[in-house]
Amino acid sequence: MSLKSRKISYSDTINETLDYLLGTDDSVMLMGQGVKSPWYVGSTCNGLVKKYGEERVLDTPVSENGITGAAVGAAIVGMKPIVVHPRMDFMLYAFDPIINQAANWHFMSGGKSNVPVVFWGIINRGGEQAAQHSQSLYSIFAHIPGLKVITPSTPYDVKGLLFSAIRDPNPVLFVDDRWLYSIMEEVPEEEYEIPIGKGIIRKEGKDVSLVSFSYPMHEASKAAAKLSKENIDVELIDLRSIKPYDKELLLESVKKTGKLILVDGSWKTGGFSAEIAAFVAENAFKYLKSPIIRVCLPDVPAPASQILEEEYYITSDKIVQAVKQIL
Repeated sequence: MSLKSRKISYSDTINETLDYLLGTDDSVMLMGQGVKSPWYVGSTCNGLVKKYGEERVLDTPVSENGITGAAVGAAIVGMKPIVVHPRMDFMLYAFDPIINQAANWHFMSGGKSNVPVVFWGIINRGGEQAAQHSQSLYSIFAHIPGLKVITPSTPYDVKGLLFSAIRDPNPVLFVDDRWLYSIMEEVPEEEYEIPIGKGIIRKEGKDVSLVSFSYPMHEASKAAAKLSKENIDVELIDLRSIKPYDKELLLESVKKTGKLILVDGSWKTGGFSAEIAAFVAENAFKYLKSPIIRVCLPDVPAPASQILEEEYYITSDKIVQAVKQIL
């Protein structure tokens, strides 16, 4: 039986999901800088402070380490905090409570204690915001044992993955991207969960496996549509989560196409695409008919000039070029 659905934007999907979680579970709380301000978080938190009060939805001072530490402490004693970092760049100040504390607590307690906290990091690239406000730092967090990392690219996925994240007994990093906020999609009105670590084939194909996640997934989708007009049949895979990620789905696709292109919206050196490439090389080398190609950002800080930004960021044309190169 199909669920009743309606067309809704990515940002409004986040807002309604947060509203539902706060309204149905008294242990859920939202905290962070700018939860009252569209300038910080777009429409994702509209009306939540007014509806649930400042004890459940806390617009906090500018102290990334302090508010994240408070969220971790609240999670340890039974709350389910969602702590928003409106610019992922400044999550660097919160490394200690995220990495040293939250990620290790369940393991170091011998499984006797949990930390059900969601760290919500928003990528704010583009718009001439320059190097200190444009960084996609998810690869760092995917490196850490004890953390799960979700990277949705659609309204449907962000709802299902947020339900899974807030109900996970241990810490989850929600990688958000403001470039996704205006994307529209049919989303079921009922609650549902998407398992963390389960990818999806967006388009089946036989010529090359094109793998991505978060906003770059949409540039990969545009590239696949352009290539189909030239009779190039791309298999498009959206990982949806990068810790854990869907290894079985990756291997099945590579075995079918023999060619792999990875589209990763962060830097190339030491990025998450390197992890996927290494995994495939270790486990499916005999199926590869050509070297793996990675489409990533250049290993330089983000520019402040709009003209340079157009060259710096990943576009569908750059992906099309990579596919033609591998073929």
